[in-house]
Amino acid sequence: MTILYEDADLLVCVKPRDVLSAADASCKRSMPEPLSPRTVFPVHRLDREATGLMVFAKTKASAAFLSKAMETGFEKEYLALCEGQPEAEGTLTDLLYHDRVKNKTYVVRRRRNGVREARLSYRVLRGGARSLLQVRLFTGRTHQIRVQFASRGYPLVGDRKYGAKTGGDLQLYSWRLSFPHPDGHRMTFTLPEEFLDPGCLPAQSGFPL
Repeated sequence: MTILYEDADLLVCVKPRDVLSAADASCKRSMPEPLSPRTVFPVHRLDREATGLMVFAKTKASAAFLSKAMETGFEKEYLALCEGQPEAEGTLTDLLYHDRVKNKTYVVRRRRNGVREARLSYRVLRGGARSLLQVRLFTGRTHQIRVQFASRGYPLVGDRKYGAKTGGDLQLYSWRLSFPHPDGHRMTFTLPEEFLDPGCLPAQSGFPL
């Protein structure tokens, strides 16, 4: 477990692949375990198969503050390697339904119980048979990035669940987080390059969307 920052209110760390963001009924390994003996409170989630930056609150008060900040004050950017080459940039908006039994999300056409709107913007940093994308999330739906690109014919590399032809690790990284600290100042973190697979190294940092 790599911790990039820690104080009395929160910590920022790099979640490894195949570790749940928070404990659930599956009893699979989750982030509170490697962060023990600290008591931590998840305020956002990252897919089990993905890796990258996460922030955890260390007190109930900071958890309440950060959870509220998630509505408007968080900026979350990702790096993703997809199969194929989408248009150079764009905004994707869909209605998504998550099937909890299958643990799979679907793009649907009509609103009904359990359907929620999802929106992101992206930019192609490097195109080709496998394209490197910078993605900014405006909503945080389960498997959102994975299903929104897969539904358009650009599944993420390694994402067999959503139709990828390539195997290996899921190429999705929580790359940059920016959020307000409970004391009022703003904090911004970028995932160190050593945590990125070579194919996901951007030519340069700083691509604001």
